[in-house]
Amino acid sequence: MSQRPITSTSSIEASSTEAGLTDAIAHPQPNPGSTSDESDKNPVPPSSPGWCLNRRDPGFIRACLPWWEWAYHHYFRVQTAGWEHIPASGQVLIVGAHNGGFAAPDMFMMMLDWFRRFGVERPAYGLMDANAWKLHPSLSESAAKLGAVVAHPKMAIAALDQGASVLVYPGGVRDLFRPHHLRDRICLFNNQAFVKLALRYELPIIPVISHGAHDTLIVLGDAYPLVEQLHRWGLFPWINGVNPGVFPVYLGLPWGVGLGPLPNLPLPMTIHTRVCKPVWFPRYGAEAAGDRAYVNACYEHVQRHMQRSLDHLVADIS
Repeated sequence: MSQRPITSTSSIEASSTEAGLTDAIAHPQPNPGSTSDESDKNPVPPSSPGWCLNRRDPGFIRACLPWWEWAYHHYFRVQTAGWEHIPASGQVLIVGAHNGGFAAPDMFMMMLDWFRRFGVERPAYGLMDANAWKLHPSLSESAAKLGAVVAHPKMAIAALDQGASVLVYPGGVRDLFRPHHLRDRICLFNNQAFVKLALRYELPIIPVISHGAHDTLIVLGDAYPLVEQLHRWGLFPWINGVNPGVFPVYLGLPWGVGLGPLPNLPLPMTIHTRVCKPVWFPRYGAEAAGDRAYVNACYEHVQRHMQRSLDHLVADIS
């Protein structure tokens, strides 16, 4: 297999290789958090929103575009660059940093730019946190129509096997609600699964970053450790039995002072988005994806690349 260039001056050293993939990417389970026996007894229905690919609806996406266009031009006044880094055809693995709570305005503005440039028919799916699917059935249906699937290796693999591109935000809900003082930091929380996907499918990683979206919701801190302890004592039940993983304290609409990972209305801040240069790695394949040290080095490389790009973006708009 020919080697690919790396898009920075730092090199990635190869290390001892483990046989095959060592996590759920190699052996995805049909139901996250279940044992094999539980999965057999209580399989996820194939038609459940988020657990199948055929819910994606180009007509529904087209109907959303005018609303997003208005927000893009008049509410968030988006400024974007770097879209020449995404090829006009073929598959890519897009890796982003989340901002702005559940409203995630930078994500939707990125989606609009994608659809305007490549059309709604180009196959693309986004991985969405499993807990987000439990907020409300109508929201789950809408997300599935937009091309969202459950953030689980099974669904990422299914989309890639069908030739689609995939959008993943490795930092998940903790990234969405990271404190405001970390708004200019890339926080992927050591989630390396996306690297293994890129290595397995020999795909470039195209990072996407933004600035301004984290000002649409001012997160003061995370009270999750305290709330989790109260839950263990039986003093704070999880809503719908779902452990949210975060419990932010924030300033924003419509609550004024918000407690917990509640849906929010983003403040009208200018958002700057940027598509970064693609990242290629020296070697690919199942052997590379099973090499823990190599995967970690690739992950660190991507995170540094994204942080440098965000630093440059912040400097450009300051």
